[in-house]
Amino acid sequence: MWQKKKISVILPTFNEKNSIKKSIRELEKLKIIDEIIVINNNAVEGTSREIKATSAKEIHEPHQGYGSAIRRGLSEARGDYLIISEPDGTFVARDIYKLLSYAEDFDFVIGTRTTNSLIWEGANMGFFLKWGNYLVAKMAEFLFNTTQLTDAGCTYRLIKKQTYRKIKNSFRGSGSDFGLEMLLLIIQKGIPFIQIPVNYRQRVGKSSVTGNIFKAAILGLDMIYLIFKKRYFE
Repeated sequence: MWQKKKISVILPTFNEKNSIKKSIRELEKLKIIDEIIVINNNAVEGTSREIKATSAKEIHEPHQGYGSAIRRGLSEARGDYLIISEPDGTFVARDIYKLLSYAEDFDFVIGTRTTNSLIWEGANMGFFLKWGNYLVAKMAEFLFNTTQLTDAGCTYRLIKKQTYRKIKNSFRGSGSDFGLEMLLLIIQKGIPFIQIPVNYRQRVGKSSVTGNIFKAAILGLDMIYLIFKKRYFE
């Protein structure tokens, strides 16, 4: 609990068997989190066994896709502050304090992985990913004339439960661009938000999307299409 507000952390998992237990343990050590929800999105064999060794609650979401997993987690969460993270070791649990410190003034707080001093050695943030995410973010910032944005692909974020209720019926996608769609809906609704620097570490294992340059490029094009669609047709 943080300032009398309950905190839920949502972790979607597909291919994080080798890192998920450690990620949950890191969250448990904070002592302020009321519930950790893991959304098993057809995860690899052995993932459930790792989760059961922790205090996290496991929920199975059969409909494949990052967006489907996150929406399920957000609907199941009971906290006042809903935090979305990753179980792959890339994000630092203590950065949750950063997100929470802005929650009094903003209804939505999102991370950015573009601060060089916070990008750890070995992190998957090369030239293509860093500047690709930056350019897509700047496109959204320019077209929507909104708050400064520097990272369109960061999934580390906090959204208030009451804020999520305002946008939950407006989602159209269920895939990897769900995080950007959430941000664009926040902008369209005029909800106050801020983007803040967070740590970014080396991933345990390989990402099914950003670990493949072709898939990452396709995701980037999907994001650009989504921005134009939201700006001019919705």
